[in-house]
Formats: sequence, structure tokens, C-alpha cells
Amino acid sequence: MASDTTRDRVLGLIASAGPITAAWLAEELGVTPAGVRRHLGALVDDGLIAEQDQPGTHVRGRGRPAKSYVATTEGQRSLTTAYSAVAVDAVSFMREHGQLDEFVEAKLAELENSVKDAVPSEAPMGERVEALASALADQGYATSVRPGPGGYTVQLCQGHCPVQSIAESAPEWCEAETRVFSRVLDVHVQRLSTLAGGAHVCTTTIPVALAAPKEG
Repeated sequence: MASDTTRDRVLGLIASAGPITAAWLAEELGVTPAGVRRHLGALVDDGLIAEQDQPGTHVRGRGRPAKSYVATTEGQRSLTTAYSAVAVDAVSFMREHGQLDEFVEAKLAELENSVKDAVPSEAPMGERVEALASALADQGYATSVRPGPGGYTVQLCQGHCPVQSIAESAPEWCEAETRVFSRVLDVHVQRLSTLAGGAHVCTTTIPVALAAPKEG
């Protein structure tokens, strides 16, 4: 049972924070590198995670870059328990009967109402994004915040979506979710990738500072 729990934690961390290395996982989980590698091997064999070359300074024997890991589509699906094929069929039914847009807007309005009070409107943007990420995590999203290039943006990353199958059937869901983020943060945001679109993480770029004006 403990082994299964560690395996689930490994998969959950990779889904929320990937790409990450075995060394990072071992330190985060407080287990031996050998123990982590055993779980990683099993998850790779099961098709739930995949290896990536990690750029940067992390190296292993003979100067090769350390491997990092991301969750595959199947890995994302294995984390999902909040819906079933019935929900996807319901999406198709609503689309056929012209009810889908109304449904999506209503459900995303619920999401907005559930997270907006957690986001301090007068705080610096970085703090607002962190607060939104925490509120989304409470809703079942595996969220993390990463710095963007130059320090002018951050990326809100969602490594797990509790309604991924629905979003795959209804791209309108992701579009409405992006609008919710923009309204809650009171700033224009840009969705770069989605789990529903086949990426290993949903990524939304959010400006936190104005770029310095170009000289001349």
C-alpha cells in the first residue's frame, strides 16, 4: 500500500511540476534515488510518464543531460476521477441541441465565484497569480507558477485538469477558463497550451511587470 501511495505521489508531482528530474523527486518525497527510479521505470513502462532531456546544468555520467519526466495523456487520465464517459456524451447532446455555450458559461461562472475571493485585488500581480493557483489547486487542478523570460511574465501551469475529457470534446471550456483567469486577475492573459489539446500541461502566460521601453 505504501508503495502504491508513493507511486501516486510521484505521478502527481510529475503532472503538476514536470518536467522534473529523479533527483528532485527523491528530495521532495524524502525517499532514496533508487526507490524513485524504480517507480519512474514502472510509470514509464505503463505509459503514464515519458522522459525528456532536461536542458541546463543538470548532468549525469559523461556529461549527458539528466533525464526529466512529464506526464503523458494516459498519465493525466489516470489521475482523473471526477467525470466519466457519460459527461462527454452529455456535452455532445448539449452541442446538438444548442445548449453547450450556456452550460460552459454557467459552469465557468461557478469556478470564477469559487476562486475570486481568494485573489486579493490590490496585491501585486505575482501574489494574485499565486493565490489563484492555490485556489485552483483546491478545485482539483494540479497547479504551479513558473517565471517567464526576462521576469516580465509568469506562467500559470495546470498539470492536471479534473474535466479534461469534457474539455477535449468542448474547446469552448478552455477558452472560457482563460477568460475567467483574465477577469479574476484583472489583466489580459494568454493561453499557450492545454492538456485537452495534447500538451503535457496547460500553460497560461500572465504579465507581472511592464517591459522597459526600447531606447532610441
